[in-house]
Amino acid sequence: MSSFVHLHVHSEYSLLDGAARMEELVSQAAQLGMTSLALTDHGVMYGAIAFYKACKQRGIKPIIGCEVYFTAGSIREKGTRQEQPIYHLILLAKNEQGYQNLMKLTSIAHLEGFHYKPRIDLEHLAKYAEGLICLSSCLGSEVSQHLLHNRYDEARQAAERYHAIFGDDYFLEIQDHGMIEQKKVMASMIELSKETGIPLIATNDVHYVTEPDHVMQDILICIGTGKTVEDTDRLKMGTSQMYLKSEEEMRRLFVHVPEALTNTAVVASRCNLELTFGKSILPSFRPIPEGMTAGDYLQELCRQGLEQRYSSKPEWSEPGSSSLKQQAEERLAYELGVIAKMGFSDYFLIVWDFIRFAHEKGIMTGPGRGSSAGSLVAYVLRITNVDPLQYKLLFERFLNPERITMPDIDIDFSDERRDEVIDYVVAKYGHEHVAQIITFGTMAAKAAVRDVGRVLNVPYGDVDRAAKAIPNQLGMTLKEALEVSADLKGMVARQPKTAELLDMAMRVEGMPRHASTHAAGVVISREPLTQYVPLQEGTTQTALTQYTMEHLEAIGLLKMDFLGLRTLSIIERTVDWLEQMEGVHIVFDELEMDTDPLTYEMLSRGETTGVFQLESTGVRKVLKELKPSEFEDIISVLALYRPGPMEFIPKYIAGKHGLVEVAYPHATLEPILRDTYGIIVYQEQIMQIASSMAGFSLGEADLLRRAVSKKKREVLDEERTHFVSGSLRQGFTAQEANLVYDMIVRFADYGFPRAHATAYGVLAFQTAYLKAHYPIYFMASMLTAVMGNHRKVAEYVDECRRVKLAVLPPDVNGSRTVFTPDPSAGAIRFGLAAIKNVGTQAIDAILSERKKGPFESLLDFCRRVDLRVCNKRVVESLIQGGAFDSLGGHRAQLLAILDETIASATKWRKERDDLQLHLFGFVEEPNWEVEVPNIPPMPQSKQLELEKELLGMYISGHPLDTYVEALAEIDAVQIHQLTELPDHSDVLVAGMILSNKTIVTKKGDPMAFMELEDRIDKVEVVLFPETWKKSAPLVGKGRLVLVRGKLQLQDEDPPKLLAEQLAALDDPEAVQRLRRQPAARRSPDEVRGRPQRQAAPASGARSAAPTQAAPAGGRPDTTAKPQRVFVKITADCEQPDKLLQLKALLKLHKGQLAVALFYERGNKLLALSDQYRVDPNKDLIRMIETIMGKDSVRVK
Repeated sequence: MSSFVHLHVHSEYSLLDGAARMEELVSQAAQLGMTSLALTDHGVMYGAIAFYKACKQRGIKPIIGCEVYFTAGSIREKGTRQEQPIYHLILLAKNEQGYQNLMKLTSIAHLEGFHYKPRIDLEHLAKYAEGLICLSSCLGSEVSQHLLHNRYDEARQAAERYHAIFGDDYFLEIQDHGMIEQKKVMASMIELSKETGIPLIATNDVHYVTEPDHVMQDILICIGTGKTVEDTDRLKMGTSQMYLKSEEEMRRLFVHVPEALTNTAVVASRCNLELTFGKSILPSFRPIPEGMTAGDYLQELCRQGLEQRYSSKPEWSEPGSSSLKQQAEERLAYELGVIAKMGFSDYFLIVWDFIRFAHEKGIMTGPGRGSSAGSLVAYVLRITNVDPLQYKLLFERFLNPERITMPDIDIDFSDERRDEVIDYVVAKYGHEHVAQIITFGTMAAKAAVRDVGRVLNVPYGDVDRAAKAIPNQLGMTLKEALEVSADLKGMVARQPKTAELLDMAMRVEGMPRHASTHAAGVVISREPLTQYVPLQEGTTQTALTQYTMEHLEAIGLLKMDFLGLRTLSIIERTVDWLEQMEGVHIVFDELEMDTDPLTYEMLSRGETTGVFQLESTGVRKVLKELKPSEFEDIISVLALYRPGPMEFIPKYIAGKHGLVEVAYPHATLEPILRDTYGIIVYQEQIMQIASSMAGFSLGEADLLRRAVSKKKREVLDEERTHFVSGSLRQGFTAQEANLVYDMIVRFADYGFPRAHATAYGVLAFQTAYLKAHYPIYFMASMLTAVMGNHRKVAEYVDECRRVKLAVLPPDVNGSRTVFTPDPSAGAIRFGLAAIKNVGTQAIDAILSERKKGPFESLLDFCRRVDLRVCNKRVVESLIQGGAFDSLGGHRAQLLAILDETIASATKWRKERDDLQLHLFGFVEEPNWEVEVPNIPPMPQSKQLELEKELLGMYISGHPLDTYVEALAEIDAVQIHQLTELPDHSDVLVAGMILSNKTIVTKKGDPMAFMELEDRIDKVEVVLFPETWKKSAPLVGKGRLVLVRGKLQLQDEDPPKLLAEQLAALDDPEAVQRLRRQPAARRSPDEVRGRPQRQAAPASGARSAAPTQAAPAGGRPDTTAKPQRVFVKITADCEQPDKLLQLKALLKLHKGQLAVALFYERGNKLLALSDQYRVDPNKDLIRMIETIMGKDSVRVK
């Protein structure tokens, strides 16, 4: 054992202060030959489990501690920091009791003592001191502060208070980072130690791993405090010595007090905490009826549930060993036996109970999620709503008796009412037994570059260019970006400042930045949670664990996912409206999901906007080709429409329509593969095949499925032997067995859980059913769900118009808070909450007053509502949004008299309320009417502009409305769909010109920028000199044009359109010519590089500038050829299975563009025939790149 141990150490979890990554910290300690190491983050224990595991892996004894915040008063007092100073104190766990007490103290500090910081006091310290060692801590400690300010007696009294609590486990801490204050305190501390007999202990206040890392810590502090390194009024450590020093370095510093170093080893020898991982700490359900165990009660509930679920089915009472009743009873008994053996009865009861509560309160829950839908127990308890017997779902895929794992039932709730269920669980089991789970936001690559750039005062333009050169890909690191981004590499090579920026950004990248609440995770414990995990305040009334989900599972706590699903809120609201307004009571369990012509006809047309999981462009194409006619088709589409299995969609479609003869690897497998036309689509099919051919139990079959999906050669060979030998025993030949095993291996990666696909297929059908049968109610609910997203509102309103559903403007007499169906008008009424500037209080005041009778005029409205809530800005927004259109007078008139009307209404109210009027018995009221001026209506362009600003869309019409059908015929793309297309796509876009700006290139050629808007979104259009020369007469504010051009997508910027040609929409011949005209080809540099950012300022900036320089303009290549999609085939990808997948994808996405394959090995280009022409949408590009590798597709 080393004779010096670091006992005061901060990791990255001392957020934006500690700069020591856990792995690097422990690795450095091992390199320095240290046999023990402590972790003492500021006020939290976030990193305790990760630290413990990392130390154990490297043979280092972990000492778990915390640098707590201490107040000399009471944590119940909330005084100022001057009245009630907050000090630092180091606590270290000696054993399990100390560890539990440390968790309790940390939890109390956060949940009860938080005031500026999470504080503990002397009362709680004394109560939970057992098993803890206490060090007086750094300059921020109570003892040090007294000594620093020459209050020696107070320092001695404080030290004696701590000593009285901890006895021999209390030490006076000394540090030396070269700071004058520390040297002063150290001298007094040595004197105090001699006087009191309290031993000294030497520490280094470690905040980073090596000395050069002090720069990184400085930057993290600046990021956390919003400062730059050049600010003079910022927090500075004033030293570079707070790193993990070697024993030799520490001995040189404390040569005069060697016992202070020796005492660190003494402390380490007293700390012997051993944590156990891998055990299960399952919660207990309560209350259980007297005389019953959890298993008994679960069995009783299941028997009742089985009867309720199945007894009404005609086949339930049929005799015979294969009857539904016998199958169900045998399956239920089997599942209950497995659950009891694994000890999970309480778990199922807990889930059943809160699901029951949700149903009783009318809170909609999902039909199931993940593999839990394969459980009959879950189905009869109504935890799930998918019959596993009917849909051939396997329990072993959820809970495998051959492999003990924790059950995982994830539940979807209506997102608007999920918190009610969590509140119920907290109320039932107690605040001390229930918590939500913490998660950490970390600094991703782009954010790290931007944050570090700001802190270092790097010019914004340089930072912006560097950040934008990082590929916009989930999980992309700076290291990876430097490997794949030529632009970023070039910047680093050419610009030393950018190289320095990237270097420092890499050092802070991935550091935890802030704590937040996991979107769904909830943990419930048998004993109070603080016995297992420290807690802190969450964003709701429920506490938050200080350990992440991964670490909670490691210590054995069971998490449950309470997920909020917007689709359930949409369904719930639709069903409620139907019952209230139409008296229609929909019971989804009673719907025949295989025989609803209206629903399947709609799906077959691909009209799936708003339909759960079936909205994307690619899925719509599949649905149009497939023509689904039964629920099994929906399940299969959800499972197949993913990278990998997509290649089998054409085969599935051909099989369904009888275009090919369906073949099976062996006749025995036909019952398993019949529904999917000979294709292995689901993981459960692999399990069934292994059971049928090799005689595996379904538990063994699940182990096989898991094993082969890992694709390890030795595992594959071992499992092959196992499978073939089992098949031989069943009477199959080795050739047959090997053929099927090869098929299993191939499909193992692609197989999707059938249970999950079935459960989500139910939601897909339910939303499709509601849209097909009750479109007014369903679309009103959809619009309500996206009310805060103006672009989505516009998109769904456009869908309403497409299906001939009117969306009526907001109206003070007709609108409610949200979008509402108006069945009498066959329309949807705009919600008041969707109007900008109109808040909840104002809406409540309007609706409350409207109950007394409709508003008759603007004046009547202003007299009746509370004008303190419905102030001038609110009323003005209501007028401009059209909410007063039905009360007489046009919008310009109402805006003209608004001030006078408010003044008149205010005066009228005052006079009406004046007591003297009543005392003197006035009968006639003065005339407070406001005369409406005779002025012209607001210009339509201005009216539309205000609607767009306040409603996010045009409600009273749009100039493009006249051309909707014509644009559909020529395949014009809507602007909001541009992001779904690949970069450099040739597109036709129509819209109204909102603004335009002319500039001059360096060569002196004029070019232009314009903002084009359709009914949903807008896009910037760039007109290079050649295009501008031809198109200038067509460009002007308010003009309606069709643009053919190249799409330019940049990671962080909105899409741009590089115009090639324009046509006026009111010129049909020009529109048709433009439709047929191939796009001009530009050089890659021109497409990528022009215009530069300085030549294309934001629209607001452009409007203020006259003419300015721009990059030189190039002329388009007039010998343009039609576009093609090029797919690069690397040597690694020249494999039959990959090429077959590619072929299937191309056939599935038929379109107009030719495809060419570029074989990298041999440098050959192969042009494919016309049958492989495609529509290169975003889904297709993503899926090809999944097979062929990143950046393997180009459209040019």
